[in-house]
Amino acid sequence: MMKELLEYDKTRLIEELWKSDPEIYRILRSSNRLYDARKGILDHLNELERHIFNIYSDKHFKNINILERNNAKECIRGLKNIIRSENEDITNYSALNSLYRVAKKKAKFDSLKEGFYLEFINLFKGINCKSGIYAEKEIPSYINLTGHLAAIERMKILDEYSSNMETYFLRYKTGMDKDLIEKRNNNKRSIMDFFNASEEDWQDYKWHIKNIISDIETMKELVVLSDDELKGLECARKNCIPFQITPHYLSLFDRENSKKYDQAIRAQVLPSEHYCWNYTLSKESGTSLDFMGEGSTSPIQGITRRYPQILILKPFDSCPQICVYCQRNWEITDIKDAVFSRETIKNALDWISNNKNIKEVLVTGGDPLTLNDVSIDWLLSEISKIGHVERIRIGTRIIVTMPQRITEELIEIFEKYHELGTRELCIVTHFEHPTELTPDCLEAIKKIKKIGMNLYNQQVFTYYNSKKYESSLLRTLLKKSGIDPYYTFNTKGKDETIDYRVPIARIEQERKEEARFLPGMARTDEPVFNVPRLGKSHLRSWQDHEVIMILEDGRRVYRFYPWESKYALVEPYNYTDVSIYDYLKRLKDDNENADDYSSIWYYF
Repeated sequence: MMKELLEYDKTRLIEELWKSDPEIYRILRSSNRLYDARKGILDHLNELERHIFNIYSDKHFKNINILERNNAKECIRGLKNIIRSENEDITNYSALNSLYRVAKKKAKFDSLKEGFYLEFINLFKGINCKSGIYAEKEIPSYINLTGHLAAIERMKILDEYSSNMETYFLRYKTGMDKDLIEKRNNNKRSIMDFFNASEEDWQDYKWHIKNIISDIETMKELVVLSDDELKGLECARKNCIPFQITPHYLSLFDRENSKKYDQAIRAQVLPSEHYCWNYTLSKESGTSLDFMGEGSTSPIQGITRRYPQILILKPFDSCPQICVYCQRNWEITDIKDAVFSRETIKNALDWISNNKNIKEVLVTGGDPLTLNDVSIDWLLSEISKIGHVERIRIGTRIIVTMPQRITEELIEIFEKYHELGTRELCIVTHFEHPTELTPDCLEAIKKIKKIGMNLYNQQVFTYYNSKKYESSLLRTLLKKSGIDPYYTFNTKGKDETIDYRVPIARIEQERKEEARFLPGMARTDEPVFNVPRLGKSHLRSWQDHEVIMILEDGRRVYRFYPWESKYALVEPYNYTDVSIYDYLKRLKDDNENADDYSSIWYYF
């Protein structure tokens, strides 16, 4: 049904809208003022709620499954939020007024997008216990059984869940697949030939840094680029937007650009034309690219602090490889221009030393492991001298982009400062897709694990890893490779990264309908939204966020309550999401079955 709705024109969508709740249509048509329509719909919703959850059994609703009724309760709550005049004032838009004008035939179809209609079609169906989520589902037979018979039937259901997940896993490649390893070894040899390099060179991280690919001509020599990719790179060059790719990471590309398995790999590092234009427009208009408001949480140069006992220390402002969606794209520089200032870091370290509330230091940047051994040794030594620091966390993507950096010499440095019972040294990295974990990465991980250090992964949930069970496969692969999934980040709401952003409803759906089938030790990551200036808000419950409006193009506006909301009068943060309709259409265009995602509308 979802696939069909995605193809409806606006006329058919409007017909479907009013069919989904004729009573709301009647209220809108018969109201002479928007005030009357608002009151009438609120009364209608209250009446529905009373019937669905009456203290006495309602004849009409008592035979409807409690799960469908619970979904109706959530939809009613959402719709009440959307028709509140207070939320209209906050968002400068009234979805109710648009519905009113459509019902009165006063609105032109052009002003409202398909996504707007589909949001309300699903809301109207939901409030009437007709979401369709449970339409084809039956009560499992084991529910009405006991003992061994119940166990046997339950096993069948669990096996079905597991085999379904494994079927999806087979759709995706991993960097440990034998055929992919062979292809990438061929790529490696081609890159080595191009640079006239030896195997010894390839294993030397300094060679990789020296030969970072940052120009279009070299890229064209080594891999086939699509017209769109070339346009993006040309736009990046024209607008002085740096891009950097390590030889190792370039070897992960499909050199002929004929398959889809490297889509996530390419998207990490090849800025699109869309990205470049949005980035440039933001800069030219004076819009701050500092989405997280780090300028307002930095008490001294080199430090960012949002939480009571941990802060970020930034010793280096570049990476061997620049990720297109990076939240710090506003301060990441070309590696040739990057600076490691001991004076700046000494001042920051003095600040930490004088604040005994700081128990943990996250060393990130840029990528701090780009620094040489001498600088890393000095930095870790200086932090370790601060007695109240109990943990040093290194934030790095080196394990993914340049695993050759994890040398025996670096491991010896780590071992000096990792003292269990006194101070922990750990690593947080960023694997984004199963195809990124390669045999070279695994060797680097093994070296780190041998000295007892823990590794954690923070995945940014983007369009390119959001397909059904795609991230679940990544968790599985990471966990058995020695890395604990830690956070799944909703993509930052930066205008330039619109091609990467995924509806919040999708990350919630992924947690509930896919990650939940994994063993608990493999799904240790927490889905979060990073509220600018204030920090992480969990993406699991109404207490932390709520939908307050549907805009004319189908985008939801969320109100996020900061983690401090029970402790201080901290203002909520309002966030405009990407359209669920646009996301589903994009999946469909990429040959995904949109019906697999149909429940996404009922995650708020």
